[in-house]
Amino acid sequence: MKRRLFLRRLGGGALVAGATLGAGCKPQDTPGQAQEDGRGSFRPVKWKMVTTWPKNFPGLGTGANFLADLITGMSGGRIQVKVYGATELVPAFEVFDAVSRGTAELGHGSAYYWKGKSEAAQFFSAVPFGLTAEEMNAWLYHGGGMELWKETYEPFGLVPMAAGNTGVQMAGWFNREINTIEDLRGLKMRIPGLGGEVLARAGGTPVSLPGGELFTSLQSGAIDATEWVNPYNDLAFGLYKAAKHYYYPGWHEPGTTLECMVNKKAFDALPEDLQAVVTNAARVANQDMLSEYVARNNQALQTLVDEHHVDVRKLPDRVLERLRELSEQVVGEIAEKDPLSRRVFESFQAFRRQVIKWNAISTSAFLNARSG
Repeated sequence: MKRRLFLRRLGGGALVAGATLGAGCKPQDTPGQAQEDGRGSFRPVKWKMVTTWPKNFPGLGTGANFLADLITGMSGGRIQVKVYGATELVPAFEVFDAVSRGTAELGHGSAYYWKGKSEAAQFFSAVPFGLTAEEMNAWLYHGGGMELWKETYEPFGLVPMAAGNTGVQMAGWFNREINTIEDLRGLKMRIPGLGGEVLARAGGTPVSLPGGELFTSLQSGAIDATEWVNPYNDLAFGLYKAAKHYYYPGWHEPGTTLECMVNKKAFDALPEDLQAVVTNAARVANQDMLSEYVARNNQALQTLVDEHHVDVRKLPDRVLERLRELSEQVVGEIAEKDPLSRRVFESFQAFRRQVIKWNAISTSAFLNARSG
């Protein structure tokens, strides 16, 4: 209700601002351009957004909806966005190609799904033992990361934007105890991106599955374990019904950035004020999703423990130490794949080294002091 009230208020103001700014724009014949209809108003641009998430799924799917509503409201209705959940228009893992070829103007997902397109893409989503949400945003917006992300997606005709973050995730749901690194050998686990590469290095078998298939795969024994997101989303999928043990911390995804990718031709066809609307709507949605996850995870974890009696466990320190060593190997090898991956890696690592030193005497020091 608060979001809808916010958007109604925002939309009213944006309508006036949009009409004022739009009045100076000359009609153009470029597809996707907001065009004057001859009576002093503009025909709305109608865009489709395809997502990798189940329709209206809490946090992820609703985050895509929120972004679509923001774009529509902030543009005063000059851009109207319709959201399609995974498989409604295209399968979850075909979102990148759909937006690249113009089947849809917008896509909502996460960059580690597209490592088959570009190895460098994985750095803009989640890196094992990498950056937290706060640190990722700092690198992207003020540390050169966004410029490298745009360069990575440019050959595919896409404009990337950060559009959400889940914060630190859980390590996942397991149907076996993890006491030593050897317990990961032969483990079939749904885990994407670089985290999956690390699991493979530890002797496990990473499996790529969309969210909608996790519960049945875990329940049937097709997989032995799965990571998804964190308590908020895991509770919504009912994963506690299909696995015994819930491990933390999410070493593989310490601050997972969600993306909004925009078809570049459609974006370039917009006047400058509407380009600014899309860009800044993504930044609002980016912050809003992280805030929602911090709030909802608290409640969901309490429900999982108190009502469903979930066995929440910390991964042993020696397991985490070995996973960190393997992660350094995997990430370092990605940097050797091509020159672009090398430049992205060097930028990411340099920022990580700096922020670790600062956080040691700021955030980490405070959290340690607060916990007593």
